Amino acid sequence: MRLFVGITDGDWYELLAGQPQLEEVNFWQPGGNRLFKSLAPGELFLFKLHSPDDFVVGGGVFAHSSLLPVSLAWETFRIGNGARTRGKRGSASRRNGRVTPFKGRATT
Repeated sequence: MRLFVGITDGDWYELLAGQPQLEEVNFWQPGGNRLFKSLAPGELFLFKLHSPDDFVVGGGVFAHSSLLPVSLAWETFRIGNGARTRGKRGSASRRNGRVTPFKGRATT
């Protein structure tokens, strides 16, 4: 079994960690133009904070990767995108973002 460590920011993590009802989250990359192929479904994806924190804060089980426009990613995941509104997520990404949803949620 492989695992992958994705770098994320504290705001994304804190918002999602406070949403115990979520079963899937969207770990996305601004301007993504290719599918995430580093993991197979069922493998572990860990969430690590940016420097200066530099530590793993949680993880999830990788489900699949899709390329979606921001509008469809918002409709699919809503707060599971790690933003309270579509505008916040859209302003943090380009017109198209890579969508990599996970079964499970970030946990401390």
